[in-house]
Formats: sequence, structure tokens, C-alpha cells
Amino acid sequence: MRLRLQLFEFEDLPWFPSVIRAGMMDYLRFMISALRTYQPIVPLLREGLQATGQRRLLELGAGAGGGTEGVALALRRYPELDQLRVTLTDLYPQPAAWQLLAQRNAPVIDFEPAPVDALAVTPALTGFRTIFSAFHHFAPAAAEALLADAVRQNSGIGVFEGAGKHWLEILLAWTVLPVAQLLITPFIRPFRLSRLFFTYVVPLIPLFTIWDGTVSILRLYPPEQLLALARRADPDQRFQWQAGRARHAWGPQVTYLVGWPKVNSYT
Repeated sequence: MRLRLQLFEFEDLPWFPSVIRAGMMDYLRFMISALRTYQPIVPLLREGLQATGQRRLLELGAGAGGGTEGVALALRRYPELDQLRVTLTDLYPQPAAWQLLAQRNAPVIDFEPAPVDALAVTPALTGFRTIFSAFHHFAPAAAEALLADAVRQNSGIGVFEGAGKHWLEILLAWTVLPVAQLLITPFIRPFRLSRLFFTYVVPLIPLFTIWDGTVSILRLYPPEQLLALARRADPDQRFQWQAGRARHAWGPQVTYLVGWPKVNSYT
């Protein structure tokens, strides 16, 4: 599917209730972790970390931290990355969800409690930048600015979306995934009565999840568009870029863009 529609997602709207947004993000984190969505891109991140000499991932737009734990633990199995650390950041921080991840994985995962703008990251926050399941939220101009900020600060970056942008994924978002959400919600941690209320009594979380999940796929940048954004963000060709789709052995795909400074571009 090459079509990209810049529709809106409710979770992006400033007025959207935080309790509903948190419930949606908690579900997304649970599913990404349970399905090991981002395991196919571990070798790509390993290559980027080796090329840049970084031993910290700086996750932008972290949401509830979906995918972070599995990817970090997989990377730390490599001897050269056994000291890897991860810092979670977001424009809308979720310290309650992050605290759970940090405690369970101390000292591997920590977080920045203050809002962080992915388009202008403070230089004090260093590391190889990652964006899981969030890059599609940015319209082309903002997406280009996000990549340009990484280039300007000479920071490697990886953009990862847990879909291959296929019509079948939209069908799943309307059929299988809502049923799964109803089944797994009681097992999501941290436990929240509000999550149960807005899932089973007033089912706003499932309804908004269906809409945002569908729009996410329609807004997702295919690999050729990701590369075009990267080239505009890096007009001097300081970085080496690659984009594509990584596939799970059991079928699902991850769309990705990774880039890091060329050898003669390091500061």
C-alpha cells in the first residue's frame, strides 16, 4: 500500500483525556511486548550502535514504552552491548508506566520525566535515538525536522513502525485486535480501575484504539518515502541511510529507517 493519508489520531489531540490515552498506550505496550513485534530490527540497532560507539538508546515518543524492554534485553545479550542503557522520553510523559519498566529492568531502563520535543532534543539527552510506533504521527515537515535534528546533533537514529502497511493489517485492526483487547485488558499492568471502566462499561478505549490503529497504518510512511525524508533532512549527505521492511519468521513486518554519521562525519 503506497497511499498515505494525513488523517488525525485522537491520541495526538491536546484535549484528548489522558486517562483514555494512557489506556490505549498501555494496551499497545502490552501487545508489542507479548508479540515481540520489534525483534526483527535488533540486528539493525546493533549495527548502528557498533558504528557510532553508543551504549545508550534515547527513545523519543516512547508512549508507554512498548517494545523497549524486549529490544533492550535482546541487544544486551551481545557481549559488546552488555552495558546498554535506555532512556525513555515523550512530549506527553507517562511516568507511571515507565516506572514499572524501570523497576523491572533496573538499571537498564530509565526515563526523563519532563516533556521532550522530538524535533528539538536538548543536547543534554544523548544516545542513539529510536522511535517505535510513533513516527507516523509526524506530518512530512515535522518528520523531516525530527530527522534533521538528529543530523544536526550528529546522533544516530532508528525509526521503526510495527506494520508493513498492508490492507490485511487494517482488517485485523477491525476484527481480531479488538477481541484480543477485551480478553487481555484485565492482565495489563499497572492495574487501573479506569482502564477496566473505559474498556467494558463505557468502551471508549477499544473504540478509539480501532480508529487510531486504522489511521496509524494509513499514515505510515513506506520505505521509499522514509528515504526521501532522510535525504531532505540530510542535504550534505553526512549520514548513511537505509530503509526497508524486516519480517518476522511468522509473517508480520516492521517498516524501518536507520541512519548514522559516516566515519568522516563524527565530531
